[in-house]
Amino acid sequence: MDCIFCKIANGEIPCTKVYEDDQMLAFRDLNPQAPVHVLMIPKQHIASLDEVCDNNCDVVAHILKNAHIIAKQEGLDNGYRIISNCGADAGQTVFHLHFHLLGGRSLGENLV
Repeated sequence: MDCIFCKIANGEIPCTKVYEDDQMLAFRDLNPQAPVHVLMIPKQHIASLDEVCDNNCDVVAHILKNAHIIAKQEGLDNGYRIISNCGADAGQTVFHLHFHLLGGRSLGENLV
């Protein structure tokens, strides 16, 4: 498989980790869109939210359950945004499920 996020999760490509456990990895985005921009990914390959099913939904819940821990660790006491793009028209460029955790400034009411 030629998935960059699978390679990052497997340690083949370095990243700046902010959180890791047996099911997920969170690391800093190389092209941050906010002062804090962390990507949260499952270690298992799931292409997008369209592939979430009974067999893998626990890992998605695990990621979302840990998002507030990562946000607190990053000092996002005044709030944060979580985004997951699903499909090319939504702007998904890496087809491995990932959630953008954004914060560190007022994000306003606009989508991004």
